Amino acid sequence: MRRGALTIATGCALLLAASGASVAQEDHGAHGAVTLPDAASATYQPGPPNLPKGTQISMVSGDPAKPGPFVLRIKFPANTVIAPHTHSQAETLTILSGAIYHEHGPTIDKAAGQELRTGGFVFLPKDMPHSLWTTAQPVELQVNGSGPFGLNYIDPADDPSRAAH
Repeated sequence: MRRGALTIATGCALLLAASGASVAQEDHGAHGAVTLPDAASATYQPGPPNLPKGTQISMVSGDPAKPGPFVLRIKFPANTVIAPHTHSQAETLTILSGAIYHEHGPTIDKAAGQELRTGGFVFLPKDMPHSLWTTAQPVELQVNGSGPFGLNYIDPADDPSRAAH
């Protein structure tokens, strides 16, 4: 797996370690049960450097850097673009609040994007190129998948972490 593919998973794992533990991982007993009583219970940290500035992530369950299922909640601010990319494993996206546009394919054509609003859902097989963008409102979405999970930009120059170098 390429270095960029591990950045999101590793970044989330490092955020988890730095915070001591995720809300989902704490005090849930030996059976691995996770209970999040409401949206306010999710603890958010700044997203990894390969996601746009202002992104926030909450590791609800599991660890995307390790084999097995995981659940993340992600907040993207208004006017954010996540350039065309793929993932190393299948994923599902569920819109929790706000709206985001989604388009399949290796390039962005904003006229072809489909708006996903609260309750919207997308299933993406592994290696399916797609892009996402917000407009005037932010979005909160939930990502479910299996690790190890990674994000690979179609054009490596679109990776925001490269701008930091």
